[in-house]
Amino acid sequence: MKTLSLVIPCYNESRNLSLVLERFSQVIDRDDVEIVLVNNGSTDDTASVIEHLLPNYIFARVVNVEKNLGYGYGILSGLKSANAHFLGWTHADMQTDPKDVLDGLLLLENSSRPEKTYVKGLRQGRALNETLFTTGMSVFETLVLGVPLWDINAQPNIFPTSFFSRLENPPHDFSLDLFCYYSAVKAQYQIRRFKVNFSQRAHGVSHWNINWQSKAKFIKRTMDFTWNLRKQISQTASS
Repeated sequence: MKTLSLVIPCYNESRNLSLVLERFSQVIDRDDVEIVLVNNGSTDDTASVIEHLLPNYIFARVVNVEKNLGYGYGILSGLKSANAHFLGWTHADMQTDPKDVLDGLLLLENSSRPEKTYVKGLRQGRALNETLFTTGMSVFETLVLGVPLWDINAQPNIFPTSFFSRLENPPHDFSLDLFCYYSAVKAQYQIRRFKVNFSQRAHGVSHWNINWQSKAKFIKRTMDFTWNLRKQISQTASS
């Protein structure tokens, strides 16, 4: 059994894949870590690029999702295919260094209770407007859900497999980051944050943070999910 299965959702990320895999080959210095590329219903040549690259990287494999049913759905598909002590995910856009994953794994392994620890990055070096956006969303989530939450969409996320096994009805969209982070806090996991440098995408564009219109849609979806989650909490507490 592997120690870590790390899922990387790939939706039209063909231009970044060689960079991601090559960087992982430079930093993975142990044979108990696997990279799970999820071709999440890509419409570009991601599938053929992965097929071409994988023979060169024995630590990586692919899970193919025929139709894109959401960012979260792709990640969950990869996590369900894994067989490791710890699971996690990060992005394929090279905005954070793949080495961060190995640093996060060590942080988890060296914690006093790895089976009750959730590791998450903490982004550094972002533009002021992005930092203000994150601050606003973090304050909103904290006030509505009643637990401290910060930099919710930071990568990577790494946690014990037992944590994933206990999740009920995780969302299939970008709310997955919030759902898992919140679930860990509510279950009284030790939350270990560590600094990761954040930069521009190597290639391509964000699939949601394109302009203020797309960001507004993201905010609305997140707020709707948060209020529904709050309602579920209230109903459970009163039952």
